[in-house]
Formats: sequence, structure tokens, C-alpha cells
Amino acid sequence: MLGLARKLEVGVGKEFHSIKEALLVSSDYDTLYVLPNVYKEGNLVIKHSVFIQGIGTPVLDGEGKYEVVSIKANYVTIQGFKIQNSGYATLDDPCGIKVYDSHNVNIFNNILIDNFFGIYLQYCQKCIIRGNKIEANGTEEQQIGNGIHCWKSDSLQIIGNLVSGHRDGIYFEFVTNSIIWRNISKFNIRYGLHFMFSNNDSYISNVFKKNGAGVAVMFTHKVKMINNTFTENWGDAAYGLMLKEITDSYISGNHFYKNTVGIFMEGTSRIKVERNVLLSNGWGMRIQASCMENEVKCNNFVGNTFDISTNGSLVLNSFNGNYWDKYEGYDLDKNKIGDIPYHPLSLFSMIVEKNPPSMLLFRSFMVSLLDKSEKIIPSLTPEDFIDNAPLMHSLVL
Repeated sequence: MLGLARKLEVGVGKEFHSIKEALLVSSDYDTLYVLPNVYKEGNLVIKHSVFIQGIGTPVLDGEGKYEVVSIKANYVTIQGFKIQNSGYATLDDPCGIKVYDSHNVNIFNNILIDNFFGIYLQYCQKCIIRGNKIEANGTEEQQIGNGIHCWKSDSLQIIGNLVSGHRDGIYFEFVTNSIIWRNISKFNIRYGLHFMFSNNDSYISNVFKKNGAGVAVMFTHKVKMINNTFTENWGDAAYGLMLKEITDSYISGNHFYKNTVGIFMEGTSRIKVERNVLLSNGWGMRIQASCMENEVKCNNFVGNTFDISTNGSLVLNSFNGNYWDKYEGYDLDKNKIGDIPYHPLSLFSMIVEKNPPSMLLFRSFMVSLLDKSEKIIPSLTPEDFIDNAPLMHSLVL
């Protein structure tokens, strides 16, 4: 079959003047070379296993009316295009590129501008989305879709994409055994990354910056979150990373910088949080009373307004071997571990948790006196909410 594959050229002065003409006569394993031009051909439907290569970044323009590219075949590759101006509709979710019930589809090195959804995969397997630039100018959630939207799919690779201006930068729902690696997701209206019911996935070395509410991972287990940067996600309901109903997961090597809350945990259990940097956040971590059996160790807490807060009195999680810049203990035996345990939970953080307007008193002398007294003689904060081995110096992470 491979020996019968053809090369079809599309463009001015070539055999085919439109992409649709070439697609109509194409067969499996053919390659379409599309020369520079602006192609306004409505909805392009790909039904064969073809390789479609843009030469000199040709433009596929949906004119604000159509889904631009619809892939309904396996083993399709599309790369090197500028895809713009899809239709806008909330019922059928038109996209720049949408992949329907297919496997082994590759979407490489395209520019997608001002589409309702950028790239959308549904019921897909073993697909790769790599090196794309996906931008929109959405201002309200209901008026724009997600940059990369993946639903009921398996074994996907989302690598090295730049996503901005969408509702969610990257969205996973019922997606398993997949990886999100080296992407930049910024200036999105809601989340830079939104996970729901997606198990056994990893996201590694991504940057999530200045999104409306940061990153949300919900109703999921066995997720690895490694070496990511969560930065400048500010707002009343904003987080660097929000975990809700998450179990058996791993968070390591991440940097949380200038977020309202670095890590927010609700209903989580058996999460290992280690070797992360939580720097200059409003709250380093907010751990709700519904969390249990989480292990927080070997992290740096530096320059946060509050390092830790909670809304309960039971201590069902462990803290050990972290560096706290507010620790004022001593190290007489010179083993680089503080000789007295550290209580990272301030009395005022608990007051603010139950009565947010009290934050107005944060810089007052009375609040400082209360917190100092509580550290010396704990009375209202949980006595066993402690780090028994606080580090004297920050870890090199």
C-alpha cells in the first residue's frame, strides 16, 4: 500500500487549486503539500489517513462560520498551517481542529488564532499535539472554548504548546495514561489546566502563568505533577494549584510563586508533596479538614504571608523536614535541623480562615503579639500540627 502513496500539490499553478479538491481524490497514505495562500473553503473534512503539510504557513480561514478542520480518520498528520476564525456556537463547539473517534493523529507546529475551541480531541487514542501556538482573545467564559480540549481519550501527548486567551488553556476530562509536557498556558480566563476524572496522567515542566484561577485537578487519582511553574495566579478564588478529591498522587519539584494560594487541598488523601518551592504567595498551602494521610516534606516555604492554614482542629497529615523562613529556633548540635519543633500554623491564619474580613488587622501589633504568644504556648492551634525536623537552611531545589 505504501508504494502506491501519492504526492498531491495544492496552490496557484498546481494540479489542485483547493484543498477540498485534493482531499476528494486522496487515498490512504497520500501526502498533500499546500502552498502559501489564504484558503476559505468552509469545513475541511479529512476521511483518509493522509499527511497534510503546509508550506510557508498557508492560512485556513473559517470566516467565523465553520469548524475549520474535522479529522475523522486514523493516522493523520497536519502541520505547518495557520488556522483561524472558526465559527462560534455553544451547542456543537466548532474548533480550529477537531478529531473525532480516531487514533494516531498528529497535530504539529500549527498556529491557531481566534477559534472557539483551538484543538479538540474526543474518543481518541495515541494522538500527539505538539509545538502549536493557540491564541484567542476571550473575555468571558461563555464566549470562548478551551485551547486544547480532550475528552474520553487515552494515551495522549500534549507537548510544547503555547496556549493563551481561552476559557481553559488545557482541559482533560475522562482522559487516562497521558502526558502534558513543556507547555506554556497563560492569560486564560479560568484555568491554565483543568483536570477532571482523569487518572494515571502526568504533567511535567509546564508553566501556568496569570490565569484567572490557576490550575484545578479534581476527582482524580494517580496523577504526577513534577517540575511545573505556577506563577501570578491572583484573585479572590485563585490558586496556583487546587486539588479536590484527589488520591494517591505525587507533587514534586514545582515552583509556586506569587499566587493567592500556592496549593489548595480539599478532600485529598495519600498525596506526597516534596521538594517544592512555595515563594511569595498569600498562602503557601491551605489544607482543609477533609484531607488526610498527606505527607508534606522537604519543601521550601519562603516569603509567604501565611505558610499554612486549615479550617479544622484534627491533624491527619504529616509535615517533616521542611524549611520555614519564619522558624526562629536554634541548632546546637549543628546537624542542620532545628532542635525544637516548629508550629507553622499561625493563630491569625486560623482566624482569617473562619472570618476573612479580619485580614484587615494583619499588620497590627495585637496580631503579632497573638502569633508570638501562640508559638510559645500553643492553646488554640492544634498542638500536634508541627514539623518535628524543621531545616535551618533552605534546600537547593
